[in-house]
Amino acid sequence: QLCDGAFPLSTDSMLLAHFVNLRRNAQVLDLGSGCGTLGLLLCARFGDCAVTGIELLENAHEAALRNADQNGIGHRLTSICGDLRMIPDLLTPGSYRVCISNPPYFTGGPQSQSTPLARHTDSCSLQDLCKAAAWALQYGGDFYIVHKPEQLGALCHHAAVNKLEPKRLMLLRHKEGGPVSLVLLQCRKGAKPGLIIEEECLLDAEGNPSAYYRKLYHL
Repeated sequence: QLCDGAFPLSTDSMLLAHFVNLRRNAQVLDLGSGCGTLGLLLCARFGDCAVTGIELLENAHEAALRNADQNGIGHRLTSICGDLRMIPDLLTPGSYRVCISNPPYFTGGPQSQSTPLARHTDSCSLQDLCKAAAWALQYGGDFYIVHKPEQLGALCHHAAVNKLEPKRLMLLRHKEGGPVSLVLLQCRKGAKPGLIIEEECLLDAEGNPSAYYRKLYHL
């Protein structure tokens, strides 16, 4: 169930949910959770995880709660209506093993009429996200995020400032041989340096769905 002002299900959400690795009974925090899309995907993939979202928009927060109830996972998927920039007022530090985020991408130009906050960084910068993740994560906990490739340098910088060490990077191309269209990054709180780089594409050179795409969408 969608709502006004929140970002709908996208390939980005599918990619991030597939990129995440969870230990058993993982407690997950979704920063900027919208209608609970990522939480629904993770609860479907990992039958023993629990996901809490933090969402600024009240209607999106309420839609997330309805989505959880309608899917019979209200005991595993919940939402907090609040501003992640004020996370010390919302959560005890070190409460979560994993943080995830599919954040706003765009910093300039006119805002979308349908998703003004979901698409723009006005209410959620990379600095805000990394600071919030560092507060919420246990030592050794993981932060997973999807973003545009041109923001990778800034993302790694803000992660490092907050003691989140980049450990795994996926470069995602829409088509084999084409430019990188998205990056997915896993950072670990307090970890030593050491980065694994992966590459995937959604379409092969002929424009057909790749093996990765078929696995992503369970085809």
